[in-house]
Amino acid sequence: MDPETMTIREMCDAFDVTPRTLRFYESKELLFPIREGQKRLFTRRDRARLKLILRGKRFGFSLEEIRQLLELYYVGDQQETQLTRTLEVASERLDDLERRRAELDDAIDEMRSQMGMVQGMLDELSGESKKT
Repeated sequence: MDPETMTIREMCDAFDVTPRTLRFYESKELLFPIREGQKRLFTRRDRARLKLILRGKRFGFSLEEIRQLLELYYVGDQQETQLTRTLEVASERLDDLERRRAELDDAIDEMRSQMGMVQGMLDELSGESKKT
């Protein structure tokens, strides 16, 4: 076994993904394993790309955004274009996450308030039932 490559099983174990996920990313032209018949061998480059794909997905990037950002690596300007665009997309995603967090915080506060009101009503009812 070449230490520079990993089988699909090794990739699945190393990155906690399924073979189906790896084949899907390959079909979307995000990964480019070496094909030996039915066997797929993933290079260091594939492993690095998969790390970035998984991180991008965790941050909410679409697969198309991830693919476009990965392709900018080859522009030939020492990654300046790739890094600039990554920062732009990440900034947009962060703004979206912060907006969603604020909405969730508001919903949580409202739910706590409503639950407190309902608990107060229950306390009143149970106090009244003890009086009778």
